[in-house]
Formats: sequence, C-alpha cells, structure tokens
Amino acid sequence: MRVSGQREPAERLVELEEIKRLKARYCRHLDAKDWAAWRTLFTDDFVSDTASAGGTTIQGADEFVAFVRRNLGNPAKVTSHQVHAPEIELTSPTTARGVWALEDVVRLGPAVHMRGYGHYHETYRKVDGRWLIASSRLTRLRTDFFNGLFSVYLSPRTERILSSVATKVARRFTR
Repeated sequence: MRVSGQREPAERLVELEEIKRLKARYCRHLDAKDWAAWRTLFTDDFVSDTASAGGTTIQGADEFVAFVRRNLGNPAKVTSHQVHAPEIELTSPTTARGVWALEDVVRLGPAVHMRGYGHYHETYRKVDGRWLIASSRLTRLRTDFFNGLFSVYLSPRTERILSSVATKVARRFTR
C-alpha cells in the first residue's frame, strides 16, 4: 500500500540503483575522457565545489566540463576514479542527496602521480525521467604524490598553500 508522498520499497530501490548507475557512468566517462557523454550526466545549472580540496567553485555544467577537459583532457593525464559506499537519501520524488567515498589517481606528468582519498557530497535531480547530478562538493582526507621510487603525503594545510602559490604563478603566466 502506498502512503501519500511515499514510494513503495521496490520503487525506492529502483531509484537508488539508478543514482548508483549515474555515478558509475560519471567515473567511466571521466576516465575515458568521453566529454560528450559525461556532459549528459549533469543538470544545466550544475555547481561544482572543490574549494575545500584546494580547487574552486564552478557554476554551469558546460563550464565545468570545459574546465575539467582543459585540466585532464590530455590523453597522457590518465585518471582512475573509484567511488564506493554510497549513502543516498531520496528527499522527494525528483530530488536526492548522497555521499560517496572516493579514491582517485591522476597522472600529473612523467613519473608523477597523485592519489587522493575523500568524499563526493552530491545532490541529484530527476529531469524528464532521468536522474542527473545537480551539485557536487569534493572533500579530501588525504593526498599522496608518488612514482615508482617515492611517495609524499601533503597535509591539507600544505596542499592549500601549494595550491595558492600554483594559482598565483599560473595567473602570472596567463596574463
């Protein structure tokens, strides 16, 4: 029996599974650098917030995809994103929120890799019968830089300082 405003347990499971599959496609399309397919996973007004992980806030799905493509689009910048342990809550028939544990590896350059551990905090919206990612906030617990010979852990404070310096240097060269 359906209670007003609530879904049957089987319906809820289907909705949760659709959101899990959405996030799986997010990782696969990003790592495959399939930018057209990746773009279809976001609402037009998508907001990305990576400020607490040393990044920035970007408004708009097109702007976000273009930003990531500029930074990770080079085939030599191999990435591997793994998400697990989803905590998803359906907040209405067309909205949800979730937290995903994350481990990612990014090849920054020859023999320099970054491995990060953290969480995606996301909101979802169902548009025209499809779940889409409406917002994402990335938090980092730890970041390691490594190659075959060494591994270096950067504390969040050190990472913020280095990120700030790198941003200032990049601005100087792009003027």
